[in-house]
Amino acid sequence: MDALVPVQSAGQRLPVRLVSASLHRCIGSVSIRRSVSGFAMDTRISSRAPSQFTIRAQQSDLKESLGVASSSDLRIKEWEVDMYQNELAISQGIRIRRKPPSKAPLGYTGPFELRLLNGQVADSPSNILEEITWFKDQEVSRMKELNPLEALKKAVENAPPTRDFVGALRTAHQRTGFPGLIAEVKKASPSRGILKENFDPVEIAQAYERGGAACLSVLTDQKYFKGGFENLEAIRSAGVKCPLLCKEFVVDPWQIYYARTKGADAVLLIAAILTDLEITYLLKLSKKLGLAALVEVHDEREMGRVLGIEGIELVGINNRSLETFKVDISNTKKLLEGEHGRQIREKDMIVVGESGLFTPDDIAYVQAAGVKAVLVGESIVKQNDPEKGIAGLFGKNISQT
Repeated sequence: MDALVPVQSAGQRLPVRLVSASLHRCIGSVSIRRSVSGFAMDTRISSRAPSQFTIRAQQSDLKESLGVASSSDLRIKEWEVDMYQNELAISQGIRIRRKPPSKAPLGYTGPFELRLLNGQVADSPSNILEEITWFKDQEVSRMKELNPLEALKKAVENAPPTRDFVGALRTAHQRTGFPGLIAEVKKASPSRGILKENFDPVEIAQAYERGGAACLSVLTDQKYFKGGFENLEAIRSAGVKCPLLCKEFVVDPWQIYYARTKGADAVLLIAAILTDLEITYLLKLSKKLGLAALVEVHDEREMGRVLGIEGIELVGINNRSLETFKVDISNTKKLLEGEHGRQIREKDMIVVGESGLFTPDDIAYVQAAGVKAVLVGESIVKQNDPEKGIAGLFGKNISQT
């Protein structure tokens, strides 16, 4: 079979050629051409490397182009795309599975058959990030039905312009001599539970701004962090001038559009759950929509991957282990030593220290390691007076420095 299949991705129909070789129903090679931010991007992906949301075809699209194909054939093809995505992720050291493992469709014979017979794969999440990621994939599917992409694109056209997130951090760093503060509006977390019972997101955001925060991070995940996009909208509508980071678990380009319509100035991209191709595409999409992107890493392998991707200005180092949830701020220093640190300085990237920052000594430690911004939530949101909490974190009032 040699067929040209239109694939829906971020509102664009992409021509994808599926070529069968000696393996029955095996995807041979995939050629993608798409226009992002006014220029075309060509990507040749081997048979082992289709990207989940750049290659995934909706069943209706497949039926339109392959009218002779049975629904069973379509299910098998879609399942194989997921399997190829998993292989690509594993090859890049990504341990977080994007979806729960699923059995092969009835009648499947193909390149994964032997591995399925010989391998035992856990069908429950291995850690909290994997659990969140699995839930997020289902949540986004439901939200897309209620908020079609075409409607979001029209809303983006009428949305107010974004504020300069990166510029705000650089200015704060130059003004105060301390890392620019991204203060997090967060009610709860999976590891700590409820952080603040009397939670008023607008009141907290305004206090952070008075206390000298350069930018704000707003949790929009409801199930695990008790946040919501309504908090992001309310803070933006209240006239808070600090640029806003939408703190969400992005697994689909649709979420970038949605964040933009809700008032975000920046989005979070987590290297532990996104392949290099996905990060590259989401970066270009974010730039097209006027959004900054904070790309978060946890270990040396993820840092190495991210430094090989063009266009990244903000790198966040999360000091919290994905497996144990333990926090070690020496992780920041380790990831900024040697060749990685040299490349970051050469590219003039802003490194954001994340997790485990509670005292002026903690701030001084990560700053000495090369950090120019910090993202802090727990240590200041739990304070009765967030303004005093910020002053205590830095050892002085940074709002008037």
